[in-house]
Amino acid sequence: MQLHGIICRVAGRHPCGWGSCALFARLHLLVTSSHSSRAAARRRLGNARSASEACVRLYGRMMEENSREHLDTDNEMGGEDALVGNVNKLMVTPPGYTGPPKKGHIVFDACIESGNLGRVDYISEFEFDLFIRPDTCNPRFRVWFNFTVENVRETQRVIFNIVNFSKTKSLYRDGMSPVVKSTSRPKWQRLPAKNVYYYRCPDHRRNYVMSFAFCFDREDDVYQFSYCYPYTYSRLQHYLASLERRNLDYLQREQLGLSVQQRRLDLLTITNPAFVIWRETRNREWQG
Repeated sequence: MQLHGIICRVAGRHPCGWGSCALFARLHLLVTSSHSSRAAARRRLGNARSASEACVRLYGRMMEENSREHLDTDNEMGGEDALVGNVNKLMVTPPGYTGPPKKGHIVFDACIESGNLGRVDYISEFEFDLFIRPDTCNPRFRVWFNFTVENVRETQRVIFNIVNFSKTKSLYRDGMSPVVKSTSRPKWQRLPAKNVYYYRCPDHRRNYVMSFAFCFDREDDVYQFSYCYPYTYSRLQHYLASLERRNLDYLQREQLGLSVQQRRLDLLTITNPAFVIWRETRNREWQG
């Protein structure tokens, strides 16, 4: 039993895990000398293999069920294909409303740099379900949101529900809260944690939903909400340009190429100034 525990710890498995038992059975088969001991070891190895195969089959069924659940979730969310682009000056009104726009008919917009909001569902005058668009390279990752609202009514209270988060674990469960700013108050501020809730929602197939309450206090302001403090591509480019203007001898900035959207891709080299001089000299020699 002592050897068993040592092997399990070396293998990185729990002593009762099927992987460690199979490893122990194989090692025991190699070190036993008598025929009876070998036969017992073979039986133990066979039992371990059976347990391993059973666990593999169980894991396969769990993965298959998980895939079906993800598929059902995507269908329930309206399909990722439905969230092709960001909402653009979308005014959300009660179903069937055909009159002129009123104050309090909130206008959502995510056509801003680093913006993300694909769909808005009207639940009531005070509540809206928001659907965020997935990552470009992985449609199952849905985390970031950043959008603006306007045409609000003073003292209007709302609840925004981000209903299609893909993560079960989030810092929102540990006290983090979204950030907000407005045209008259351009500095980002965190919402009070007591107004933010991260929970499983039975109305959305028990997926995790983040809800936060907010009260608008100025009708003429445009409010912006974000997952956390945005760091945009433009801000990065301005920062790199300011570094380049300082002519730092240990920093070199080069254009590596252009993105699909024709945005500059930078290569930064931070090193000993002597290495930069040596590399430039070597490049001139090769070109000459």
